[in-house]
Amino acid sequence: MSKDCFAIADRMRLLDASGIRKVFDLAAKMTDPINLSIGQPDFDVPEPVKDKAVEAIRAGLNQYTQTQGLAELRRAVGAACRQEFGWADDRPYLITSGVSGALMLALLTTVNPGDEVIFADPYFVMYAHLTNLCGGACVPVDTYPDFRPDINRIADAVTGRTRLLVINSPANPTGVVYTERELKDIADLAARRELLVLSDEIYNFFCYDGPFSSIASFHENTLLMRGFSKTYGMPGWRMGWCTGPGKIIEKMTMLQQYSFVCAPSMAQAASVVALETDMSDRLAAYTRKRDMVHAALGEKFGLIKPGGAFYAFVPAPGGDATAFVEKAIANNVLIIPGKVFSPRDTHFRLSYAAGDEKLARGLEILRSLA
Repeated sequence: MSKDCFAIADRMRLLDASGIRKVFDLAAKMTDPINLSIGQPDFDVPEPVKDKAVEAIRAGLNQYTQTQGLAELRRAVGAACRQEFGWADDRPYLITSGVSGALMLALLTTVNPGDEVIFADPYFVMYAHLTNLCGGACVPVDTYPDFRPDINRIADAVTGRTRLLVINSPANPTGVVYTERELKDIADLAARRELLVLSDEIYNFFCYDGPFSSIASFHENTLLMRGFSKTYGMPGWRMGWCTGPGKIIEKMTMLQQYSFVCAPSMAQAASVVALETDMSDRLAAYTRKRDMVHAALGEKFGLIKPGGAFYAFVPAPGGDATAFVEKAIANNVLIIPGKVFSPRDTHFRLSYAAGDEKLARGLEILRSLA
């Protein structure tokens, strides 16, 4: 059989295996590693949410739902948004297969070959790979050393080819939470330049030092994306949602029909219960974990205290993150080198979504290696 029968599409040359996934695979081969690499909560799905999913399965909710999602869940999301933003009842909502699914739908819907997509550097890896997959041009805006958005740098990055401005707050990998003033400045720029903003707010629950602010409060042309994976400990359930300009949501819904079809039916039913579940104890626990990380690494490593999500982007001793990560892995601690999230390799990402005992052990090892 000719080798040409197995030809791979050219677009796949623009992607490479995630450095995060490589460490995830490595962890599966290790005996009891101290895994501070993967961004998934260490707590389980609340029991009432599990019970509702089982009830839905037993009741026969095992078929396709409407592509846009169960009406009951869309109403529940809409009610939460009315309370937060004061939005009207007729706003469109799309239930997606996680925020990752929403990101793919959004970029395929809005980005043409040659269009530019602006996002902060460091960045969540999917932003660059999906932009490349669409034939777009990545425009990372430098936020080193404090990882705060500089409105002048963002403005300088905008050109006539800019199609999308991606905001991620609280941020992966840095843990930075944008202030209301920073978001208003970005919103003003986006309005002046008629830019569509994509706001990835998957970590909106994990804000430790003050209330969370969304750019959707200040900029009408915002694709707002949130999910259930982090807040409710259900990353494997693949549940997210998106709202924004009606024409874009309509096209994203059409694309979902021909790709994901719909989010998992029983998980949609359970997500209605999740929205009613008090998770404040988890927020308190993760505030404590954040404080543990900063107490251990702040002075010794020069770590700026993260304000949200559950990551710390830590300066690597000697400035070579890959070399330090190799030492850490050799000592049974899994972390991610900064080059996965940035052209630079001066920092490493640590996820403190781990049990307190393992987190403390990992922090002690990292301190000893430094």
